[in-house]
Amino acid sequence: MTRIAVIGAGAIGGTLAAWLAQAHDVTVCARAPLADLEIVTPERTIRAAPRILNDPAEATPVDWVLATTKTYDCAAAAAWLPGLMGPETRLAVIQNGVEQRDRFPMVAAERTVPVIIDLPAERTAPGRIVQRRDGTILVPDGETGAALVALFADTVIDAKTTPDFVTAAWRKLAINCSGIVSAITRRAAEVANDEAVAEVMRELVRECIAVGRSEGATLPDKLADQVVEWTRKAHPDSVNSLHADFVAGRPMELDARNGVIVRLGAKHGIATPLNAAMAALLAASQK
Repeated sequence: MTRIAVIGAGAIGGTLAAWLAQAHDVTVCARAPLADLEIVTPERTIRAAPRILNDPAEATPVDWVLATTKTYDCAAAAAWLPGLMGPETRLAVIQNGVEQRDRFPMVAAERTVPVIIDLPAERTAPGRIVQRRDGTILVPDGETGAALVALFADTVIDAKTTPDFVTAAWRKLAINCSGIVSAITRRAAEVANDEAVAEVMRELVRECIAVGRSEGATLPDKLADQVVEWTRKAHPDSVNSLHADFVAGRPMELDARNGVIVRLGAKHGIATPLNAAMAALLAASQK
C-alpha cells in the first residue's frame, strides 16, 4: 500500500485525500485538528478517516507528498518536507498557475512533478466538502508522472500524462484568470451569462493567450470563447477559489492567477492592462 501525505486540508487537498484513502495509506498534514473527511458528490457521499498531523515534527517519510496548499502558503507547506521526504519520496505540486516547478526548490527537480487539476469543489466546514463533478489531473509525460497517475486508478478523478504540459498549464490559467470577475462581482459561475461580463472574461483570456504563446504554449484564439462557454455550463452555484477567499477575507492567489500574466507579459513586452487593472482593484477592495 502506497504511503501518501497530503499537505493541506482545503477543498482540493481534502477531496484528493478522501479518494486516495479508499485504496492507500493517507496522512493529511493540516493546520488544525480534523476528525475525518466527508465528500458529497453528485452521485454519492464518500468518507475517510486518514491519519491527521498538525505538527511537522511528527511527520515521517512517505512514498508521495502532495502539496495542495494555496500558492501563498508554500513556506508553511515546505515546513513539512524535512519530515516527509525520504530518499525515494516524490513530490507532486498541485497548485494554480504556471510556476509549480519553482515553488519547492529544496526538492530535486527529478523528484518533483507539477500537476494541473480541474476539480470543482468547495469546503463547507472543516473536513466537509462538496465536489461538483469528478475532475481531471494532467501531469508531464515520464516515469514520475505515470507513477502519480497510477495513484488515482481507483478514484473518479481522471488522471493522465500529457506530452505538452506547458500548453496544459496555460490553458488552465486561461480559465483561472477569467474567474476574477466572480470575485469582483461576488457572483458564482452564473455571472458569465451576463454578456457584458462575458466579454470582459474573453479579454482577460486573450491577454493570457498572448503571453502563454510567448512562453511556448499552443493556444487557439477560440479559447477565449470556450472559457466563457465552459463557465456557463458549470454548476450555476459553483464558486472558484479566488471568489471564496475574497468573500471570506482570506489571502488570495492573485499573483498565481492574474499577476503572473502581467509579470510575464512585461518580460515579453506584451501589454496586459485588463489583468493588471482587475487584480489591482480586487487587491485594493480587500484592504
